[in-house]
Amino acid sequence: MIIVTSNDVPGYRIGYTFGEVFGLTVRSRNIGSNIGAGFKAMAGGELKGVTQLLHDCRQEALHRLATEAQQKGANAVVAFRFETTEFGGTGIEVCAYGTAVGVEPLDPANPGAVPTT
Repeated sequence: MIIVTSNDVPGYRIGYTFGEVFGLTVRSRNIGSNIGAGFKAMAGGELKGVTQLLHDCRQEALHRLATEAQQKGANAVVAFRFETTEFGGTGIEVCAYGTAVGVEPLDPANPGAVPTT
């Protein structure tokens, strides 16, 4: 699965558009993470538990996006974005979204090659 933030995939032609796809996850922090984040907020510094939570959320949302795109018959997603929202001070919602497409290499003998002209 090719996933790009651009509206096209260099070296490929978009042959089909399957529509919007989403990957959504909502996770809460555990009580220990909340307490640790509170102390860290007073002292300053990185909230490593929250950083890890956000990383895990993004990976899960990206996986769900790719799964939905494949179920629609796509082999790529263009215009990919993340949207992240904190909710209730205890959780994080992450939405990955983009447009599922079917792409074909411009040069079938060398997929992914980008034309020089």
